Amino acid sequence: MSLYVTLQEECFEANMLLPEKKLVLYTFGNVSIVDRHKGVVAIKPSGVPYEELRPEDMVIVDMQGHIVLGHMRPSSDTKTHILLYNHFPRIGSIVHTHSTYAAAWAQAMRPIPNLGTTHADHLVSNIPCTGVMTDEMIKGDYETETGNQILEVFKNVSYEEVEMVLVACHGPFTWGKNAQKAIYNSVILEELAKMAYLTLQINPLTPTIKDTLIDKHYQRKHGKNAYYGQSY
Repeated sequence: MSLYVTLQEECFEANMLLPEKKLVLYTFGNVSIVDRHKGVVAIKPSGVPYEELRPEDMVIVDMQGHIVLGHMRPSSDTKTHILLYNHFPRIGSIVHTHSTYAAAWAQAMRPIPNLGTTHADHLVSNIPCTGVMTDEMIKGDYETETGNQILEVFKNVSYEEVEMVLVACHGPFTWGKNAQKAIYNSVILEELAKMAYLTLQINPLTPTIKDTLIDKHYQRKHGKNAYYGQSY
């Protein structure tokens, strides 16, 4: 039995949640999971429809992106995932989709503003959007440069507090301590993108939510004296 069977099964199950959560169509998007003890990443193979995937199809690559195990090419976004894992040491999984509303904001090259308490329940800031790549970056190592665009945003933003980003003209990436959290963040990002779009359609002049209301909602769920939910 392969050393990576469990990791492949976990990655397969995570990828299958993307169509279930209506975050992807056809072959769009991917989930990866890192095993830092083994120094490898499991990721969806490139261009394979979700209904055709099997656990053994998940490709195992090392932390430089070289194939360790797999009979197919890994996702074309593998270099982006690898770069983020190497710079964000406390994350365990990355999700990339082209979900409709999040991708629309990315195509508009705009961050998603914090307009209400649903957004504030999850993060205090706007959801950032990267800059647009230069022609040289696009013509060069494109997937690595995609990661570099994300890293540029997080020079002054904590990747542990803001676990999502829009890549301008492209789409969303999310991450988390494990695949469940990374997928949760992707679902939340899509819903926040939808809410913000609809809000600005109703009132294009809607301001961002007050700082006091942001702090109240974020702290009651995530602060040291949080009281949202149950304590077991």
